[in-house]
Amino acid sequence: MSPVLLADVIAALDAAYPPGLAESWDSVGLVCGDPNDAVATVMVAVDATPAVVDEAIDAGVDLLLVHHPLLLRGVDTVGAHTPKGALVHRLIKAGCALFTAHTNADSADPGVSDALAAALGLIVSGPIESQPGQELDKWAVLVPVDDVDRVRSAMFAAGAGYVGNYRDCSWSVTGQGQFLPTGSANPRLGAVEALEKLDECRLEVIAPRGIRQKVLAAVRAAHPFEEVAFDVMEMATFPSPRGLGRVGELPEPLSLRDFTDRVANALPATAWGVRAAGDPDATVRTVAVCGGSGDGLLGVVSRLGVDAYVTADLRHHPADEHLRAGGPALIDVAHWASEWPWCDQAKGVLDSAFAQTPRWQVRLSSVRTDPWSLRASS
Repeated sequence: MSPVLLADVIAALDAAYPPGLAESWDSVGLVCGDPNDAVATVMVAVDATPAVVDEAIDAGVDLLLVHHPLLLRGVDTVGAHTPKGALVHRLIKAGCALFTAHTNADSADPGVSDALAAALGLIVSGPIESQPGQELDKWAVLVPVDDVDRVRSAMFAAGAGYVGNYRDCSWSVTGQGQFLPTGSANPRLGAVEALEKLDECRLEVIAPRGIRQKVLAAVRAAHPFEEVAFDVMEMATFPSPRGLGRVGELPEPLSLRDFTDRVANALPATAWGVRAAGDPDATVRTVAVCGGSGDGLLGVVSRLGVDAYVTADLRHHPADEHLRAGGPALIDVAHWASEWPWCDQAKGVLDSAFAQTPRWQVRLSSVRTDPWSLRASS
C-alpha cells in the first residue's frame, strides 16, 4: 500500500473544512512542511504553543494539526530569534509539518460548533448564521443532435454537471432550430444567404458560477458551429447548512441551573470555569452554541428565540445589554474548552480517510492550552 502523503492529508482536511469558508482576515492551511512527505502519525490540538510543539516532537509525529493559527497577522520574518519563528524552526528540523483549520472549521458542516453541540447532547437543526449556498449557473446550449454528446462531455470535463453527490447531470430536449448565414459567415452547415433548418438539442447543465469562463471555453471548443447559441441563467442562492454557530434542542428540558451543570460536566475543566446569566430556574429547551468568541452573534441569537446561548469570551457590557433587551440566558465558558471537542472531530475526519493505512495513528494533545492557570478560592 502506498504511503499517505501530506498532500493527501491536506486534501482530506480541505474537503472537510474548505479553505473558501475562512474569513477574509484569517490564515489557514499549511504553515510548514513538504506536501510530498509521507505522514503516518498526526497530533491534533487547539493551539501550537511551545508545550504542544514539545509534545508533538517528543512523540515523533509527522503532522501537528491545530485550530488557532500560529501566524495569523502579517509577519516579515520567521527567524529563530522570534518566539513564533523559533517554533517553526523546531518543527521543520524535527520533520513535523504544521497545518491550521480555523474559521473554515468554524463554518464547516460539521464543524467546531457541531462538536460543541454534540458534547452537550444537543440535536442540531442548523447554523446560527447561515452562509449562502454555492452560486450556480444553469447553462442552456443549443447543439445539433449528432454533436450533443461531445459538447456535454466537454462541459462535464470543465467542471459542470454536479448536483449534490451526483455528477454528469444534464437534461435535454429536441426541437427544430434555424439560421441564415450572412456576409462573411463560414458555416459548417448550410450556405450563405440560405435559410437552414435542423434538429437540435437544448442541453441544460448546472455549473458553479466561478468556472463560467472555463465552461464557455469548453462549449466553444467542442461545439461544431461558428456561432454558439446559449443562455446562462444565474440560479437563486439559498441558505446552506454551513455557517457560524449551531442551534439545537435538548432531548428533554432542563432548568438553567441543571443545564449549566451539564455544560460544566461535558467540557474540560478550566480556571475560567462555567458561568451563567439568567433565571436559574428558567426552562431550557432550545440552545444556540458557538465555539470560541461568540458575543458578535448576540443580536442574531436573540432573534432566534432560543432559551440559552453557550459560547466563550462574553464581555460585561454586551452581555448586560443583551439580557436587559430580553435575550436568552447566557452560559460563558473558556475559549479553549469550547473548541476542544473539535480535536476529536478532526481526528475522526482523518481516521475515516486513512485508518486502513499501516502504522496510521492520530492522537489528541494532552496539553491544556487555556492561558488561565489559577482561580482564587473564595
